[in-house]
Amino acid sequence: MFKRSFRSQEAGSHRVDKSARLKKSSGSSRDQQKLAKLQQSLTEEALPPKKSLAPSPIVTMTVGREGRLFAAHEDVLCQAPFFEAACRGKYFDAQNKRISLPDEEPEVFSAVLEYLYKGDYYPRMLHNKQRNSWELEDARASPHTSPQIPENGGRASAVEATIYMSDEGTHLLRDTVIYCAAERFGLEELKRLALRKQGLQSGIDVGTILRSATYAYAHTPDSDSRLRAHYLALIIRCRKTFKRSGTMQAEMERGGSKLFFDLFVAMCNHLDDVIDSSNARTPKTI
Repeated sequence: MFKRSFRSQEAGSHRVDKSARLKKSSGSSRDQQKLAKLQQSLTEEALPPKKSLAPSPIVTMTVGREGRLFAAHEDVLCQAPFFEAACRGKYFDAQNKRISLPDEEPEVFSAVLEYLYKGDYYPRMLHNKQRNSWELEDARASPHTSPQIPENGGRASAVEATIYMSDEGTHLLRDTVIYCAAERFGLEELKRLALRKQGLQSGIDVGTILRSATYAYAHTPDSDSRLRAHYLALIIRCRKTFKRSGTMQAEMERGGSKLFFDLFVAMCNHLDDVIDSSNARTPKTI
């Protein structure tokens, strides 16, 4: 009897302990579920909101005197500060989602739109691994540049270095015009890209360079000196060619451009640097 009752008590206590453990483990499981839910909610709050899958509205643009039509997604256009403001301002017809740009050149605007979608515009910049240098896709001289012979001896293809500007009534360097358009639209990266591409051009005649430099001065602010400095450096580097040019002489006699004063200052600075360098190599005497 004694043994039987002892075992009975032992078995009872074992059952109590087991049920307590089960209850404890069940409570722990619920706590873990709560903790997992809490962590999930905190993670979802930390993540950025998901973008809407709805397509961006299409905006129509009438460009140039003849009102040539272009269409683009609103979110693509709004990468440019100009268009972001235009979609809310006086240029925007909210009912028809249309922007009027009568003073823009359609071909230039086409290049800007291509950049907004692709991050580049034709001709693209390509890296030549063999020479470890950058060059323009399908590059050759246009009919409005001096003749060039491809260095690789291959057949040249058609890429125009210049573009006809109806407002100016003449051909100008395409990358300069795109740079100035990028300035108007607030696209700093496009300005840098256009300047790099222009640096790869060659064989451009003196008249085109001077007309393009004058255009650059007229369509960039004084605070932006990059494109202007490019032209000043080009003229100084090729000074013998410009010195013999009757076009250069006629332009300087006609005057009326800040370009020539800046060129004078740049030439003086260049001469001072040459003199200082020469004096540094000459032994000083007492």
